[in-house]
This record gives sequence, structure tokens and C-alpha cells, in this order.
Amino acid sequence: MARFVRWTALGAAAALLVGGCSSGSSSDDGKGGGRTSAAASPSSGSSGTTAALPSSLTAQKLAWGRCKATADSPAPGNDWQCSTLKVPLDWSKPEGETMGLALIRAKARGGTRIGSLLFNFGGPGASGVSYLPSFGPTFAKLREQYDLVSWDPRGVGSSGGIRCRSDKEIQAAESVDTTPDTPAEEKVYLQDAADFGKGCEKAAGKLMSHASTTDTARDMDLMRQVLGDPKMHYFGISYGTELGGVYAHLFPKKVARLVLDAVVDPSADMVGHAENQARGFQRALDDYLKSTGQDPEQGSRRIAALLKRIDARPLPTSSGRRLTQTLALTGLTYPLYSRQSWPSLTSALNTAENGDGSELLSLADGYNGRDASGHYETTTHSQRVISCLDTKLRPTPAETKKRLAQFEKISPVFGDFMGWDTAGWCHDWPVAGQWDTPPASAPGARPILVVGNTGDPATPYEGARKMADELGKGVGVELTWKGEGHGAYGNGSDCVDSTVNAYLLNGTVPKDGKICAS
Repeated sequence: MARFVRWTALGAAAALLVGGCSSGSSSDDGKGGGRTSAAASPSSGSSGTTAALPSSLTAQKLAWGRCKATADSPAPGNDWQCSTLKVPLDWSKPEGETMGLALIRAKARGGTRIGSLLFNFGGPGASGVSYLPSFGPTFAKLREQYDLVSWDPRGVGSSGGIRCRSDKEIQAAESVDTTPDTPAEEKVYLQDAADFGKGCEKAAGKLMSHASTTDTARDMDLMRQVLGDPKMHYFGISYGTELGGVYAHLFPKKVARLVLDAVVDPSADMVGHAENQARGFQRALDDYLKSTGQDPEQGSRRIAALLKRIDARPLPTSSGRRLTQTLALTGLTYPLYSRQSWPSLTSALNTAENGDGSELLSLADGYNGRDASGHYETTTHSQRVISCLDTKLRPTPAETKKRLAQFEKISPVFGDFMGWDTAGWCHDWPVAGQWDTPPASAPGARPILVVGNTGDPATPYEGARKMADELGKGVGVELTWKGEGHGAYGNGSDCVDSTVNAYLLNGTVPKDGKICAS
């Protein structure tokens, strides 16, 4: 996955906007069978074949208690409880070494409890322990009948979180040109990428080979068992949709109600994801430019020219740091995740055009998780470890250069960066990848709700239909929102929210292809 795939902009809207819907529904009771002490074996594929796990894993009792603050997040209120789940480090050796996964929950407080609803907020690398409390109000309706549960996946946050570089090293790398124009810049770029991988390997140790999406999907099923749920209820956002698809593929008979929002295209490999993101961010930028009365083609040319000027001469900022082309592009990207942030993009671009990079740098720091003291969060470190373990593809610089024209055709603003990113992201990575594209077929699973947003920049709308098709006929059910921003639920559409709520709370499955207008 290209590095711009991050968590969703849930709850970004200041007020709900009522949209019109096409309708139609069926029903799914979402009730599971008896509790089991088995999980799919590493080689089981979609067959659901099970291998017995030791009772030390399946019979463990979670000790829920007050949550503590972390380096990147304050402690949530008393409404939230935290615990630790023990999982195998290596799923092929379930009786071997274990590791702890940090969990968080808020217990159901309304009507008849359905069970636990697990959340993954994307990345890969987003901390569920940090993010779920932030979105508590967004999911208040769901909490009436579910315990809201999330976790830090292996390699993330408090679950063996991987830090590949120090803050000082991260800031120093800001000077690396990620769209190299000369052989010298290309050498520095690729060496920096290789050094990053070595830093990850040193920091992660054994976990470097055991932090894949498949590993996390198996963790989820053990989590389901220990939480006492006969079947899985799950809400996956952005990368969380890929994780949900892999879970459904491995455990189709354990699916109760799964929502996949801001959907990653399961048919795309690493290069395909980069092309999709170039297309998605360009589409969002075009919509932004139209909203300000500008011609998208002319506006894009102006922004591309600004980025080239910054590449040649980084802009000064009020902090004393310089705004490089990569930081400028990151700052440009961040507000495109939510329509409510578009005014900040207008101000930042105008300021940069006048020779001051301060506002774009502030936006880039927000995206990169850099605080005022210069401390960086490590979401992108975990993201890289997980995604490079998932994907087999390792494009060479020569292959990348042949594709640059196509990337630039897709997006004059984002194409060059996205193209080069495919060469650098897993360059000289110390661990081999596992698949070309993530498996998501789930024959025999209950209906899974797949939600696509026509204006989504990070996970373009087309991925929702492809996920629904990949899940299989009668399994993948697509819901479309004609909106803007990353993700649909909680983002301003009563139609989307009520449809998702009806599915999760009542088992009401909408007609495949239902549309919610803005």
C-alpha cells in the first residue's frame, strides 16, 4: 500500500447532511453457532479447516482495568477499559512463543446486547487503543447493543510497536528527495529506503516476519473466541477493509455482520494501489478546485508548478525548518481527506505561493504525527513493516521509470510521487512478501456490507465494487455514498449511517447497489 493510505476521517463533518437514498432490504439474523476452541490453521485458506489451539490461549481470561496513557495518546475516560490478549508470535507454532496485544473496550449500555463489535481504523498501523475513544460519539448508536472493542494490531502501538528510526533520524530524512531527478538523488533516495528497512528489522526482531495481515486476521479470530462471541461482528475502515476481507476469506463460517467502509481494492497489487491513489487524490483535488471556482486542469498545473519550484528551492517557514517538495505534497494531501478541511488547503496554498511554507508544513506535520516538540508517532513505520510483509512485489527503479509517464498521466500533481513510491517503499526489504493481492473470496459467508464513497481520495470508489465482487455473489453487498472525504459512516449522511446501523443492529441487509446522495 502506498504510504498515503491512513485511517479514516470519521466524524469530520460538523453537522449531519440529510441525503436521499434508493432503498430495498432483506434480513440476516447474524446469530452464530456454538463457541469453539479452534481457529483456522495457517494453511487452511478459505476452507475453514480448523486446528486445535492450546487452552492457554482459548481459555485465557481478560483482566479488564483502567486504561493508561501512552507516549502518543492520553488516557481515555473511565468509560473505557483496557486489557491484554495473549496470541502466538508465530501462528504456525501456536504452542510456542506468545506476545501480548493491547485491547480497549466500552461496554454496551442500551438495549439487548448482541456481542462485541471489533474496529480496525486502517493504516495499516493505526492504533485502535488510541483511536476508538476519539470516535466514541460517532459510534454511540452502535454501543446501545454492542461492546465497542478495538486493539493495537501486532507491531503497532502498545502491541510490540515498531519504531524504525529516531525522531532525529526521521527529521533528517525530510531532506531526501522522494521524486529524484538525477542519478545522485536517486541513489540517496534508494539508500534511505534500504536503511529504513534495516532499522525496522533491528527494531522488530522476530516480529518482522510475523506482522502480516494474515497474522492479524488470525489474532482477530482468537480475540472473538476469548471475548465469548460465537461469530464475528466487525467494522473495518480503509486498510481495515482489506483486513476484513482476509478474515472473511479465512473464516467465512464465522462471519456474522461485517462492515467495510472506505474500501481497498483487493484486485490491485502494490503498483495498482499506487495508481488508484494517484487517481483518487487527483479526483479529490479536482473536486476541491471546482469548489473554489477554478478549472481543475489549470489549477492542477499551477499546483504542479509550485511543487517544482519548491523542489528546486525549499521554502522557509516560521519554525526555521524548510518546506521540501515531499513535505509540501504531504501537506497538500492531508486536507483532501475531509471536505471540512478544504479551507485550510486554500490558505496554505496561497501562503506558499507567496513564498512562505509554514502552513503547508503544519499540515504535513499533522499528517506525519509530529508534535511541537519534534516527536513523531510511528504509524508509518508499522505500516511499512506490515505492507511489505504482505506484498511480494518489489519494483526496480528501472521498472518504475518506465511507469512514470503513466502515473503522471493519471495525476500531474501526485503521479510522480506515487510512481517513485513503488520503488522505494519496499526497496531492499529484508523479508519476503506473502501475496500478489490479498485474498478476499468468502464463499458461504453471510452478507457483508461494503461501503464506497464516490469522492474518497485514499481508497477510490471503484474498490468497493471490486471488493463486493471478490467476496462473492450473495456475500458482498455494495452501498454507495455520493460524498467527499475518506470514509462514509459518520461523515455527514443520515442515509449511510441509518443503513449501516440497521445492518449491524437489526441484521437488515440493503439491496446490493443502494445509493445514498449527499
